[in-house]
Order: sequence, then C-alpha cells, then structure tokens
Amino acid sequence: MYDLTGFQRDLLYVIAGLEEPHGLAIKDELEAYYEKEIHHGRLYPNLDTLVEKGLVDKGQRDRRTNYYTLTRRGRREIKARDEWEAEYVPEDFEA
Repeated sequence: MYDLTGFQRDLLYVIAGLEEPHGLAIKDELEAYYEKEIHHGRLYPNLDTLVEKGLVDKGQRDRRTNYYTLTRRGRREIKARDEWEAEYVPEDFEA
C-alpha cells in the first residue's frame, strides 16, 4: 500500500465499507468526505490503477454499470495498514 496515493487508499477504504459499490456510489462517498466534487477523470483512472495492482476486482452489473470489490490482496493490504497505524496511533488517541 506504500506505493498508493492518499486518494487511492481512500478508494480502497470506501470499497471495503460498501457492498459491491458502483462508481457513482464511491464518488458520492468521497465527495462527502472531501467536501468537494470528484471528477470522473480522477475517479475512474484511479479505480483502474487499483484493479491493475490486484487490489480491487471490477465486475459488470449491466452494460453501463461496473461494481468494485476488494481482492484478497486488497483486504490483506488494509489489514496490514491498520496494524501499522496502530503501532503509532493508540486506540485511545484523542485529537
């Protein structure tokens, strides 16, 4: 996961938290988090990168709608990232 951008990591976390989300559902979640519009030209190339890296699978619902799921590797990478973060940020951390 070290070679991903922050945006790509955020994509992984959103996909992990939703049930087979399609691109627009992912876009809506990220727009709510970032509080700004996410353009298709940013979203879909980054999703394709995650597919190419073997972290995400892309399926097809119909001719116009794709959905995304984490691969086993994608789940392992999130778990490893969570463990790494836990080394530095304790569970009872208060901001």
